[in-house]
Amino acid sequence: MPTVLSVTLAVGAQQLAKYKAIVTRITAIEELAGVTILCSDKTGTLTTNKLTIDKSTIKTYSDVGPEDVCVLASYASRIENQDAIDACVVGTVGADVARRGIKLVDFKPFDPVSKRTEITYIDIATGEMRRVTKGMTGKIMDLCTYNKTDEIERQLEADVEEFARRGLRALAVAYEDVPSGDAEGPGSGFQLIGLLSIFDPPRDDTKQTIDDAVSLGLKVKMVTGDQLAIAKETGRRLGLGDNMFASKVLKEGPPPGSNFSSVDTMILDADGFAGVYPEHKYEIVKKLQSLGHMVAMTGDGANDAPALARANVGIAVEGATDAARGAADIVLTEPGLSTIVHAIRQSRIVFQRMRNYSIYACAVTIRIVVGFAIMAFAFQFDFPPFMVLVIAILNDGTVMTISLDRVLPNNEPDHWDLAEIFTYAVAYGLHLALSTVLLFVVIVNTTFFEDNFGLSPLKDANDPQLHMVIYLQVAIISQALIFITRSHSWFFMERPSLALMGAFCIAQTVASLLAVFGTMEFSSVQAIPVSWVAVAWVWNIIWFLPMDLIKFTTRALLKKFRSHQVKPVAVEATPAVRQSTTGSLYNNRMSFIQRAEHTQQVRRSLHGQVQTTERDLRRFSSAQVVTSSAALKRA
Repeated sequence: MPTVLSVTLAVGAQQLAKYKAIVTRITAIEELAGVTILCSDKTGTLTTNKLTIDKSTIKTYSDVGPEDVCVLASYASRIENQDAIDACVVGTVGADVARRGIKLVDFKPFDPVSKRTEITYIDIATGEMRRVTKGMTGKIMDLCTYNKTDEIERQLEADVEEFARRGLRALAVAYEDVPSGDAEGPGSGFQLIGLLSIFDPPRDDTKQTIDDAVSLGLKVKMVTGDQLAIAKETGRRLGLGDNMFASKVLKEGPPPGSNFSSVDTMILDADGFAGVYPEHKYEIVKKLQSLGHMVAMTGDGANDAPALARANVGIAVEGATDAARGAADIVLTEPGLSTIVHAIRQSRIVFQRMRNYSIYACAVTIRIVVGFAIMAFAFQFDFPPFMVLVIAILNDGTVMTISLDRVLPNNEPDHWDLAEIFTYAVAYGLHLALSTVLLFVVIVNTTFFEDNFGLSPLKDANDPQLHMVIYLQVAIISQALIFITRSHSWFFMERPSLALMGAFCIAQTVASLLAVFGTMEFSSVQAIPVSWVAVAWVWNIIWFLPMDLIKFTTRALLKKFRSHQVKPVAVEATPAVRQSTTGSLYNNRMSFIQRAEHTQQVRRSLHGQVQTTERDLRRFSSAQVVTSSAALKRA
């Protein structure tokens, strides 16, 4: 089992790499499949990070004109190794202007704490030293002592709010003279001169991707350093929601007048948080984990490393620093939320492969132990150990291909349900054990096959030919079990991969040829006629066909048992986490609507987890899912 599971994870990591997601910790694939909440950056992930400045919207607060504000802002920007904001500012005036007529003395790049950049330079024409800074409005205004008045503060606040309502980020610019000529000396006091509006357009596929994430049972939360109004406007544009809060509520508690009784309920219900610093990311992850959720967190800076390490799955976005990459479990080589959602979907495919194999392996173990134990103690049947080894080799060679199997990802977060796995395994294992024991009894204690088919009698419990018949029966139906465990519906409704089908056919051909030609005196087995091979195949087909009914019955009994164990929670009581009830969105033989109609009859809600509602389904962008609201009402 460890070998098959390890190979499955390794193949899954290779497949994730095709979706531009590099796995640095292989077990993160398993955890990614169980993620219930995804905390995503806004800039570069939900948006394009291709910033633009509209000169017509520039606000000024002194005698410095809009064009000069842009030039001074370009001074306080890198002209090499630029981030998106610096590239945007410099691109507004041109790279040749960004250093024209000045001599650089000192430059302080942007950092997540100060939220600003600063340049100290000498004006070549006048010989005067000056400092220019640009950055977050609140941080810049705190520095401005030269022209700081209540009127300017109110005007700045109004301008920032105006930008935010339009989804524009505000970038403040200020400067001060340095009369002493000392780069480290005090200046005359910073003077606010202008406010730039920066537009970061959402990605074309972000809204669809968020809808896909919701359909996968994920709750997506925006975590951004931008202002609250900008976060809300972006959330509305993306269909993410505008139920967002400033980061200060994490310490101060729910804002006055809100409907939340605690920080926990507020964090669960929130669509996102604004004004977030790296320490806030860590706190958000910690809170959500304490509420029983599997959390994935994105980040790109060195200060994001603690949050990435704390998250169940830390995701370093494209362009992240080495520190963030080192702390992350998955490193993206392509920007955008769609890369993450593709990775989650693929991880669930990998998880389903592991789950299917686990049920199969446990069931085969039970059938071998129970079946041969009954025959050994009741009939003194002595099955050759060498043939058990042959069965194991053929089985292992076949099931290794399950790592490439074509399976349907679950439409809700996956987790290891050992009770479910062992229940299915016991049901399948006992059924298969019974098939072997009854075949043995019919051959040894009756003349059914001799009278009806004219076969040679095998009445000795340890006849070498009887050993071969039992070997063939066990080898065939044990491997056929994988087609039952891998499917959620009828086994013939979900086509397996060519690798699995090919390996099964080869293994069964080898097993049948071995039965016909494989006389091995050292192992107390003797070749059998083709007629006995046909009996083994027909017997197995008869016992194989009802196994789907066993699967459906076991599933129904599990649901019934659990419905009595867990008291349903009203949807309105905990609107925090939405989780889909559909078995699989990607089954091309059953539409999403059909699954929704069916599962509405049996769905249940766990504490802190709320199933997909009509309101959620209306947010799906595909026309098929939008029309499902009426079907849900009828259900």
